[in-house]
Amino acid sequence: MIEIVGPALGVSLIIALTHAPLGIEVLRRGIIFIDLAIAQIAGLGVVAASFYFEEPAWWMVQGAALLFALLAAFFFRLIERRLPQHQEAIIGCSFVLAASVALLLLSDKPHGGEEIEHLLSGQILFVTWREVLIHGPIYGAILFLWFGWPKVIRESTWFYVLFSVAITSSVQLVGVYVVFASLILPALAAASARRQHLMAWGCGITAVVSGVLAAVILDAPAGPVIVLAYALVTIGLVSFKVLGTRRVRRPSSLDGECP
Repeated sequence: MIEIVGPALGVSLIIALTHAPLGIEVLRRGIIFIDLAIAQIAGLGVVAASFYFEEPAWWMVQGAALLFALLAAFFFRLIERRLPQHQEAIIGCSFVLAASVALLLLSDKPHGGEEIEHLLSGQILFVTWREVLIHGPIYGAILFLWFGWPKVIRESTWFYVLFSVAITSSVQLVGVYVVFASLILPALAAASARRQHLMAWGCGITAVVSGVLAAVILDAPAGPVIVLAYALVTIGLVSFKVLGTRRVRRPSSLDGECP
């Protein structure tokens, strides 16, 4: 059991810690679907590598995914500068296009349906400690650069570069759905918090721990269960925040009505 749960928890926690600040920045910029689009385009790179090479080495798959993600990132950066009013529409169209091309490439493969499922929902419970050790330093470097030079990273093309590198690793480990959930839902939960990063990290850690354990106990697909856990934790935090705000406001409104 530990051999399965350990690596899954390890990689999920690393991704949750790395994606939280990235998601907060995505929400601040208002480019919500960029993570979904880049994740799908990185996934298209994985599919392309397996399509053109019968049994590609892991570095070939990683390189193809990173190349596709970086090209998409630079394209979206160009759109942000030249056509900001159409940015979200172009990002959404890019996601649909990448998904369609991936389906076409896998349509004639005997196990194409399984590969699509793995791309979308991931195979978290099959992650090994070797993969954690390979991808862990990448996430560590991203966090180091993000908090070491925050202004430089967030106000330049480097944001898109770091974002693409993170997504490239994550989509191969946990799938497109978990990537999107781990970026956006903690950021939503922490949207009006004083310490946004702490709130987002707390949301992510709670979601991945409960999600992985629930998937193992229920013998259910880990990806969808983790997404559901992210949603439930976010709803709980937002509801608690809204109810707390109402309780604070109610006495003041009643006091104003007294003669």
